[in-house]
Amino acid sequence: MNKTVLIIDDDDILRSALARGLRNEGFCAITAQSAEHADDVLKRISVDAIVLDRMMTGMDGLSFLQKIRKSGNLTPVIMLTAMTGAENTIDGLSSGANDYLAKPFQMRELILRLNNIIKNQPDTQNKLPTGLTFANDEFFVSANGTSNLLALSGEEKKLLSALTTPVGNIAPAAPMVAKRLRAKLNIVLSDLDIITIRGRGYKLIDTTDNNRNE
Repeated sequence: MNKTVLIIDDDDILRSALARGLRNEGFCAITAQSAEHADDVLKRISVDAIVLDRMMTGMDGLSFLQKIRKSGNLTPVIMLTAMTGAENTIDGLSSGANDYLAKPFQMRELILRLNNIIKNQPDTQNKLPTGLTFANDEFFVSANGTSNLLALSGEEKKLLSALTTPVGNIAPAAPMVAKRLRAKLNIVLSDLDIITIRGRGYKLIDTTDNNRNE
């Protein structure tokens, strides 16, 4: 499954170039033009890594990083900055950055650093529910020792991917897409259901889990 990276930068040209470069390397790139916008994105979507500009209008990158770490968000972060030097690097790393990359930089170096921090991140949050697996860009259901392809439309697969990266993620979707996906899951995995989170989208839940309140 493609890794999702959130790019936070108030420079429109650089932000677009970063998104294009990451998509060319197989990442799913989401962009935010400010820390405030990024905060809203992270309330709705879980990402695998964040590329964060340090100097931005509004809330600066360092303050944003400190805020999300204080809230318990451990998403790997690479901080981009023109502020070089040991003291600035120490400030970034001590605030919770996993890596610190000075501008200007090469896209190849950013890709390598992203792959490293994602690879080194514990994957416990991304485990799929029992009976559901993902391989070769397809979802499969397992029962009684056999595994069968879960036949999904492109939109249904996209929604299930969003709901399971990680499980508990809230994702928007057209109501009919969510309804069809729910029906297909209920047939083969009766313990799974998709519920509506009013005003935000849909969420995959295990019906045997009592902790379902949002």
